[in-house]
Amino acid sequence: MSSSNTTDADAIASWNNASNLINRYLPIFIYIFGITGNVLNVLILIQRPLRLSPSSAFFSVSSIAGLIAIISGLTTRMLAGYTADLTLTISWICKARNYVLYTARTVALWLIALATIDRWLVSSVIVHRRHISTLKNAGRGIILIIIFSCLINSPIIYCYEAGLTGTLRGCYGSTYAGRVITDVIYAVITTVVPLSMMICFGLLTIRNIRYRPSRIQNIAMITLTYDNKHRRPSVYHIQKNTKLDKHLLKMLAVQVTLLVLLTCPHAIQKAYTSISSSSSSQTLQDVIATFIFNLVTLFNFTASGLPFYIYTLAGGSIYRNALLHLLKTAVLKILCRKR
Repeated sequence: MSSSNTTDADAIASWNNASNLINRYLPIFIYIFGITGNVLNVLILIQRPLRLSPSSAFFSVSSIAGLIAIISGLTTRMLAGYTADLTLTISWICKARNYVLYTARTVALWLIALATIDRWLVSSVIVHRRHISTLKNAGRGIILIIIFSCLINSPIIYCYEAGLTGTLRGCYGSTYAGRVITDVIYAVITTVVPLSMMICFGLLTIRNIRYRPSRIQNIAMITLTYDNKHRRPSVYHIQKNTKLDKHLLKMLAVQVTLLVLLTCPHAIQKAYTSISSSSSSQTLQDVIATFIFNLVTLFNFTASGLPFYIYTLAGGSIYRNALLHLLKTAVLKILCRKR
């Protein structure tokens, strides 16, 4: 019996050490490439011709939300690896950190869902639907999502407390009902619903794309007339917009796939943890659950830092040209200052 207890104690110590190590070192890499990527992403998406697309507006604000999520959430996660996480002991920091973090995550995922809907509207054969895709409507959608995200995550302010024992983390819902409410909101409304919308409208967009070649050909035949002012075929603009739409759709498809893989495990883990009974977090099973929770949490932060790298690889020449233009402009400004 004593030997069994010793074995369990050694295993618990090993799992706790592993949790501390991943909290101490992995966040550093996610922090660096996440902040760098999101900042570059915003700077690129506000350039022409990308900034003229409603989807680019959704992507850029989603990147800002991802940046906020990384800074607000990952900073304390790194400090936890050095046992210096103030959210575990100070209630107002615990509340503020989690409210900002989960609100930012909600904004980021829902705006990508709106970008998916926008791609569906743009690819539709119905003219009225295509006319809905405008920068003005995109701005309205962004404002509504921000307000919605702030309201839906407000229970965190009332439910979360610091210095808790017998829960997964010291900064968590102070009551069973509070944990269930906040975690179900996160799992269902923040994660499952927008991801389901992305998949649904993504499939609808693919279906629209099948009819796109014939639709574009018909439009081109109708609009192949010379503008009285510029004296050039307007079909050029149709082909250019079509190329941009295809790149934006490809960027969206890759991003949605990775979001499903990286965010769903965290949502499932939180929902399972809140519904299961509380424990003292001293058994081997609880320590392993904590390790898994820390790992899938870092996966979630990785998802917040990936957009720039996804867009660089899948965004086509338009996005990469915008990146090169940004870098060239930055280099020229630095050289001019040195002179």
